[in-house]
Amino acid sequence: MRTLIKARWVIAFEQGRHCVIDHGQLVYEGEHIIYVGTRYDGHVDQIIEAPDSVLAPGFIDTHVHSGHRALHKLLADGGRPALFGQPYMDVTIARQGTQIRGYPNYLDQEQAAKDPGIALHAAFTAAELLRNGVTTFVELGGHVLVQEALWAQCEELGIRGYLGPGYDSGRWQSDDKGQLERIPYPDQGEQLFQDALVFIRRAQAHESDLIHGILVPREIENCSLELLRQTVRAADELNLPMATHAGYNVIEFMETVREHGLTPIELLNHVGMLRPTLNIGHANLISNNPKMNYSGGDDLGLMGQKKVSISHCPVNIVRRARTLDNWKAYRQAGVNITIGSDTYPRDMFMNMRTASYHGKVMSHDLTAASAAEVFEAATVAAARSLGREDLGRLAANARADMILVRIGRSDVLRYGPIWDPIRSMVECGIGDDVDTVICNGRISMRDGVIPKVDLPALRRQVQDFAEDIWPSLQDWDQLKRSAQDMCPISRCTHL
Repeated sequence: MRTLIKARWVIAFEQGRHCVIDHGQLVYEGEHIIYVGTRYDGHVDQIIEAPDSVLAPGFIDTHVHSGHRALHKLLADGGRPALFGQPYMDVTIARQGTQIRGYPNYLDQEQAAKDPGIALHAAFTAAELLRNGVTTFVELGGHVLVQEALWAQCEELGIRGYLGPGYDSGRWQSDDKGQLERIPYPDQGEQLFQDALVFIRRAQAHESDLIHGILVPREIENCSLELLRQTVRAADELNLPMATHAGYNVIEFMETVREHGLTPIELLNHVGMLRPTLNIGHANLISNNPKMNYSGGDDLGLMGQKKVSISHCPVNIVRRARTLDNWKAYRQAGVNITIGSDTYPRDMFMNMRTASYHGKVMSHDLTAASAAEVFEAATVAAARSLGREDLGRLAANARADMILVRIGRSDVLRYGPIWDPIRSMVECGIGDDVDTVICNGRISMRDGVIPKVDLPALRRQVQDFAEDIWPSLQDWDQLKRSAQDMCPISRCTHL
């Protein structure tokens, strides 16, 4: 079927960059776009009129962890200072001899199979991403059973997933006093790696473009050199993108330097991982960051030389009192900055806006992290990190991935007068402004409705699931804290 979309503004891709077409038109047929411009005179089977909307490429969220983030909600405005603001270490590392609930990533196959939240987490994740205009996402390191559940949701709802079963050579564990230590696996993670390869080969054999595999050694400090080298060999053999977490935490940085005499970025270079299709989660705590006080290193120059991609997760890390050290310096070095949500909310408008505002402040330059740059990060730069030239753009022969964003609606004053729709979306937009999502030529959401998804019922389910988990936090928490101890309900104090 050939479909024509007429929109008040169309964000086209021409000569290597996004540009705005006033009163534009786009035509797609099957899985591909066949025309972008001002007037299409050929035959069409249906017309979608969007006189108050921007037609934009679907967003690509390059840093997703499946779940509804119930545990991370306990870290708002707090957390253990000894963990240097790293949320993953605070709520997803269990006390020795205990087992975490609601987070299956570090359970063995038998334990994870019993986790009642896997299917619910996948359903919530896929629906939330679609509702916020994401047409492609990258899952960084969830258990293989998590990826299986996401696979089902990708096909059910119509969203493209790069699914990366996580593997490592060991994991962090806490003693009764909250002190962390790294515990190696007996096989150094070989079975986890092989399980990931089996899953990825199945994804490669799958005929749908909605399902792809990606190699994800979870955290750089918990992976042996051999496991990282195996990752590189598999990436070369199977032509796969890679992703990992590095430069994300003071402890990780120091552990890597202590063990290898190299920074995390230097270690990735040492094993041959640095390349444009490596997505480094965060990469904000690198040797160039003044907070690290690491003299003589040039991680930024090394990443730029290799044209590495990073998934910058601005909303998540600003809650932990940090941000990307200097957006402008990263861009000038040649680093490909993409944007990920990581935790909550999976709102790419909020993440673009946060990236833009903090990018200006940290760069000491009001022209840095412009609306155009952060919009590029959420679209075409993200596609580049996956080695895809047919995603993140509205152009002939690109995949038919697009969203309609109602920024000209008469019942909302938030946008005011609109001069530049890209600037308006970045500065004033929210995920709920997305009206229609089309992924791979399939209408996955129309009028804010995702077929087969009852949003109120899903909302109730995740609330019930969280309220079942929170009372048992002290059973596995590192310091035996209750949920109220960790995150006291807010009280406003009059001074």
